[in-house]
Amino acid sequence: MSDVRMVASFPDEEQCVHMIERLREARLRPKAFSPIPSEKIREALYEQPSRVRAWVLGGGIFGALSGFAITIGTSYEWNLNAGGKPIDSLPPYLIIVFELMILCGGLAGLLSFFFYSRLPVLDPTPGYSEHFSSNRFGVVVDCADTESSRIEALLREGGAEEITSEPL
Repeated sequence: MSDVRMVASFPDEEQCVHMIERLREARLRPKAFSPIPSEKIREALYEQPSRVRAWVLGGGIFGALSGFAITIGTSYEWNLNAGGKPIDSLPPYLIIVFELMILCGGLAGLLSFFFYSRLPVLDPTPGYSEHFSSNRFGVVVDCADTESSRIEALLREGGAEEITSEPL
């Protein structure tokens, strides 16, 4: 069984958004090309909010706990008795805790961004056509060869002007 890439061209944004929603209901993962920045297409493609913010929060918490563990652990391992002051006084350690929280949160956000955006992309524009940059909206769907006739009928029913298919 081989896979097929189907590329459909739409004259306006509303038809393209409607087709993306119908393809997502059919449990397919479409990609879209647009001549203009479109918030409606982005919302149709990505229903849920970004998960990067949860990774940033987790990285920040990990960094803060690591900062406390490193500073307090170092103080108890190589303690310095300075005039009867406590060994683990927290105010001086807050600078290191803050810095590690920012560092780990930023690194977690950067790595999760690359992971969720599936970067690096080795084939940056599968199914791209020049008229998607000038006056047409495009939807690209990868499907099995057995489903290609059903997907093509769905695309025609949604108002696609031109449909091309190519083997993967």
